[in-house]
Amino acid sequence: NSLLDEYLCSPEYKKLSSLHPHIQLVRDLTAELLPISCSAVHIKKTFMNLVTNGVESMGETGTIRIISRRLGKSGPGAGQKQWAELAIRDEGSGIGAEDSDHIFEPFYTTKKMGRSGTGLGLAVVWNTMDDHGGSVTVENNSDGPGTTFVLHFPLAEAAGERQEAVPQVDLSGRGEQILVVDDEPQQRDIAAAILKNYGYRVDTVASGEEAIAFCGQQPVDLVLLDMIMAPGINGRQIHEKICAMYPGQKAVFVSGYSEDEEIRRARELGICGFIKKPYSMEELARAVKKELQPQAAGSIQG
Repeated sequence: NSLLDEYLCSPEYKKLSSLHPHIQLVRDLTAELLPISCSAVHIKKTFMNLVTNGVESMGETGTIRIISRRLGKSGPGAGQKQWAELAIRDEGSGIGAEDSDHIFEPFYTTKKMGRSGTGLGLAVVWNTMDDHGGSVTVENNSDGPGTTFVLHFPLAEAAGERQEAVPQVDLSGRGEQILVVDDEPQQRDIAAAILKNYGYRVDTVASGEEAIAFCGQQPVDLVLLDMIMAPGINGRQIHEKICAMYPGQKAVFVSGYSEDEEIRRARELGICGFIKKPYSMEELARAVKKELQPQAAGSIQG
């Protein structure tokens, strides 16, 4: 309840409210204490994503209702006696049958890329809840239009156990500069959105020639390279040319195929990693973190 109040007092919510002045938000929160062990920043971002989605799913008017309560053993997980439940209910257009099975997948969006969203919002929600040992579900409302997203958090045994916690492995960047090289516009946008979400500074280019020209003007901490691009030189050739300017240039190669001879040749040039498409948010973050901060590699598996 406290984290929800903090989000509703935030500049982000105030801006959303000013853009949609005729949409009402109603709180129906239990008076019981619901102590959870969590990263407050991530949980408030979860609230922001779900409230924003709910507001944007409606027209000029409508109501967002937020409900919290304590659950007993009827919660989602075995072995956890008590759960905190928070439901966010909107009166929007609902979820189509073709979308319901994909809505929490990374990059899946029914919005326009670059306009209303990147497709990362609900994937971030799912990952955050998973990191906290909880869950998120969604269903269309049975008694009217719209959807209800339900979050379940394991309750701490007592209020005295409340504490700030972070995921076991911190995959966040430290503001390092990354150049994304991919000939597919949507793939560039997806990779850039993920990396920005993890705290990196990101530039994108559409070809190897553009990548070489960019690096000729300024160095970068890491290059994320699509291995096969047409027309033009491939990822390994791009890496060779950048390494001629900056020996030991760090890179992560991306391909829809398994690691092949071209990638093995690229590894001989210096530090580089490899991930296969399609990748998850976490897989990309782990690969980049592993190359940029090799001292942390022992605690970053995969």
